[in-house]
Amino acid sequence: MTNNNPIGVFDSGIGGTSIWSAIHDLLPNEKTIYLADSKNAPYGQRTKEEIVALSKKNVDLLLDLNCKLIVVACNTATTNAIVELRASYDIPFIGIEPAIKPAANNSKTQVIGILATQGTLNSELFNKTAEMFQHTTIIEQVGHGLVQLIEDGNLYSPEMTQLLDSYLQPMIDANIDYLVLGCSHYPYLIPQIKKILPEHIRIIDSGEAVARQTQNVLREKVGFTDEQNSDPVFYVNSNPEVLKSILDYKFPVIEKDF
Repeated sequence: MTNNNPIGVFDSGIGGTSIWSAIHDLLPNEKTIYLADSKNAPYGQRTKEEIVALSKKNVDLLLDLNCKLIVVACNTATTNAIVELRASYDIPFIGIEPAIKPAANNSKTQVIGILATQGTLNSELFNKTAEMFQHTTIIEQVGHGLVQLIEDGNLYSPEMTQLLDSYLQPMIDANIDYLVLGCSHYPYLIPQIKKILPEHIRIIDSGEAVARQTQNVLREKVGFTDEQNSDPVFYVNSNPEVLKSILDYKFPVIEKDF
């Protein structure tokens, strides 16, 4: 089965490029279109109704661009809106949610940490998943301010270091041995997080798992491209220079009002 239409990816800003990168590495010939809704970031502080409306706006634009599959590269949008998206559109969706299962199943101390947005931690989907692991203590921490600092281009600012230290130290004191990153922006913080965490604490994000699921859905339902090395397209509605820098200026970024 062949399908040369692009894969659509959206996030509440630039963080979902960490998910896009994993997909692009696994499926380099697939054309991808990425929407960075930076103007409305962060989604984690919005109501469920606002998150659903913003997600549908992004999906409508990706469908107008003939996408064959849509990856919701945002934990908050997945946990709050993916049920509504799947009910509203006749296209496959792949979501992203905190990887509690591998952390809980592999934890030796039976204590794991979750760093995520308020919207993700408050969501019904997250809480249903967390309830499945009652033998594990889950230390939840809202990453207040982290997404906005990343979106503003202040990835390595003193404020970022101070926030991360204040969020992670209580988890270290609670004896976690796994830290789950519950926001697609947060993988960009891994170098700084590693400087704070003891070496034995493992960090888990969802990028590779989402990429493998994307490959599975293409194989089973949608179809792979038969073209070679399609260039990705990136759209952003605010702060294009930050997205360009995250992408290391390797790909064109189009500023678009959406």
